[in-house]
Amino acid sequence: MPVYEYEHTEHGCSMGRVFEVNQSLEERPLSKCPQCGRPIKKLISLVGVSAPKTNSELRDLGFTKLVRRDDGIYENVTARNGDSRYMERGKPETVPHVAKLTSNNATFGFQKTRNE
Repeated sequence: MPVYEYEHTEHGCSMGRVFEVNQSLEERPLSKCPQCGRPIKKLISLVGVSAPKTNSELRDLGFTKLVRRDDGIYENVTARNGDSRYMERGKPETVPHVAKLTSNNATFGFQKTRNE
């Protein structure tokens, strides 16, 4: 069940100036504090997104990150042993071997970035 944050529009009560409420998606947003009955407003909360930040973290999670270096040339900055460091258009032997990474427990994907 989602957790929503609400803030008292005037003074807080024993729940605090800002407090959390577990509500289903079907429930309407609260307009009054369930504790004191004063007016409240629903806040837009920050979302916690955990994303790997380094190339080695991406590699360890099974991702392949290709950075564009030239027209049709990409650097595999997450290359593993046996992988080509550069991938070139028209040369299939330079494509990363993702099949050897896959298993029932592995996750893999591609993250493509452009080096401007």
